[in-house]
Parts: sequence; C-alpha cells; structure tokens
Amino acid sequence: MSWILAVETSTEWCSLALGRAAAGAEIECLVRHEHTGARSSARVLPAAGEVLAEAGIALADCAAIAFGAGPGSFTGLRTACGVAQGLAFGAGLPVIPVNTLMACAERARDASLPDDTAVLVALDARMDEAYSGAFRWNAAAREWAEITPMRVGAPETVVLPEGDFWLAGNAAAVFGERLAGLARAKRVLPEAMPHAQPMVAIALRALARGEAIDADQAMPIYLRDKVAQTIAEREAAAAARAAAHAGSAS
Repeated sequence: MSWILAVETSTEWCSLALGRAAAGAEIECLVRHEHTGARSSARVLPAAGEVLAEAGIALADCAAIAFGAGPGSFTGLRTACGVAQGLAFGAGLPVIPVNTLMACAERARDASLPDDTAVLVALDARMDEAYSGAFRWNAAAREWAEITPMRVGAPETVVLPEGDFWLAGNAAAVFGERLAGLARAKRVLPEAMPHAQPMVAIALRALARGEAIDADQAMPIYLRDKVAQTIAEREAAAAARAAAHAGSAS
C-alpha cells in the first residue's frame, strides 16, 4: 500500500497529511492541520516529520509527495511547491500537483454528495475577488471532471454550472448575496476548504493513473499576476463590502 505525503499551504492554514489506501475504499490518514497565518513555512517541515514518525516510516518509504498547486495565496503556493520539491529531490520521489479547488470538491463528496450534483467551489481570493471553478464527479472514471474553467474575479461574476449544485468554500460567508449563485445552491459548505486530507485521495488516484511527475516539473497554478491592491482599491473594496452588509441588514 503506497503512502502519499500531502502538503497544503494555499490559505492561512498549514495542512499536512500522510495517507494510504486501506481496506475497501477507506483511506488511512495521519493529519496536522493548524492555523499558522503567514508562518506556514516554519511549521510545515516539523509537521511532516511528526506524521512520518507517527506512521513509523521514512520519507523514502512514500510513493510520492503531493502539494496544493493552487489557486491560492501566492506565498502559500510557493511554500507548498518548494517544500514538495525539496523533499522529493532529497528522497528521490516524484510529486503530484493537486488543484486546491478540486480538493474542496473532494471534501464536499465526503459529505454525501448526491449523484449528478455538481460542486461549485468559490474561495475568497482577497482584493475583493473570488477564485472559482465547478466540478462533477464521474463515477465510471472515479475522478472529477472540470465543468467550468477556473477563474478569479468579482464574486458577482462567478460562472455557475448547469443543474443542481452544492457550493463549497468560504466565499459565501465572505461575500454574502454578492456571490453569484448563492440562492441557487442546494447546499452551502463553507467548511469545505483546502485541506491536505482530501488531497491524499486525489493524489492516490493520480498515482494509480501514472500521473506523478518529476520534482523539477512542479509548478504552482496562478490565476492572476497582481498580488496586492493600491490604497484606493482597498478603500473601494471596503466601501463595497460595507454597502453590501448595510443592504443585507435592511
């Protein structure tokens, strides 16, 4: 049974999971998931050492290292990618990039997602924007199909999937009624955020399909080049949020 070490730091959480397929469809996982803010880089390697020690294995005993490739925080994505590359080079292992939006959809599937129901993932991207993308589980292929392209933009411009869908991610809580499709969602799962544990399941399936890559090929997924707002842009965004809150209160 192949072990996968997964590293996810695309948000303010430092998330590590060491997992392998167990009996039946179950996946055995050891997890460290901690709110570290901007300090994930200082915590990620000790956390990796902890889960490896708890499992009683060495890093070289793993089959691959998965990492949250994005979209997400610019610094966080570089941290996860860099750590995965460094560990993989040292242990002679391949890496598996995992889409962070897809990892959120995987968490929604764990919440008993009905057949043929899509998952729209919308995450706060800061700068008054949201990362979004929609997925549908393909039971025959045992994998997610992307049904709307990933994008970043104003919450009002999120592209909705056809038919019934669940809404995963924290954008609903951050933007409220400004988020396109909120009223149409059959279920809202703000807790379905990027996390290393569902990444293990995605990475194990990718490993079985032969999709692991050499460490030097690992790259984050960036949906925008601009990573900071001007003072005027921040003030305009704050005014928009205040107006939205005032409107919902009335």
